[in-house]
Amino acid sequence: MFHWDLALIVAFLATAVPLMGRRRIQQLMRIPQTNKAERLALYASTMAFQWLIAALILWRVTADGISSVRLGLSIPHPLLTSAVAVVLAAVIFANQMYSLRHLGGSVDERNILIQLALKVFPQDCVERLAFFAVVVTVAFCEEWIYRGFIQRMFHDWGSTALVGIVASAVLFAGAHLYQGRRGLLSTFAVGLLFSVVRWWTGSLIPSIAAHFVADLTAGYFSPSLVRASLAGRAPSLDERGSDSE
Repeated sequence: MFHWDLALIVAFLATAVPLMGRRRIQQLMRIPQTNKAERLALYASTMAFQWLIAALILWRVTADGISSVRLGLSIPHPLLTSAVAVVLAAVIFANQMYSLRHLGGSVDERNILIQLALKVFPQDCVERLAFFAVVVTVAFCEEWIYRGFIQRMFHDWGSTALVGIVASAVLFAGAHLYQGRRGLLSTFAVGLLFSVVRWWTGSLIPSIAAHFVADLTAGYFSPSLVRASLAGRAPSLDERGSDSE
């Protein structure tokens, strides 16, 4: 059955959310640096927005009679779900650490991930505590939105699981438009993996766990790695020229 209210939510997620996220990050990139108050405000607004969208979706799917089981809010196979969650989280953690080592060796300050590490990710214990709450929010809400709601809607509209899996990954990647072409491709690949796991296990638990690990690892480890890399970089030709003068 086609529900116009759910279709409107899907349209908003596919168009407005990517543009809003990109604009927000572009504004951050224009300023030389962020302070603690700005980062905490960013964390608070992110949590408020994501919980609002998640609650709106829950309200509408409940009103339209769509069961929580169909949306992945259950654990139909506890042993399989638990095993897959542990393995997937471990794989994502290993991949994140590998990627962060390479990021730490980069000195290109125009790189979006380096900019995020310097301007968005936490810099002290208070910010890390607030960021932990952000990661919990993002891990649950984004998986609920993209692997629960979006994947189910397109599965039903396309009458096949493949449509739901691909559509979920595409819209999830679109929400990370601000990361540029490379970020879109990597996010699409991760989204595809998470969507397949959600379809296989029938639960959002594995992808929530892996999403949590990925974001927490990036947020907690990348700032120190990037700052150490930038502090130890070799001076550029312009810098050497100015020193010699």
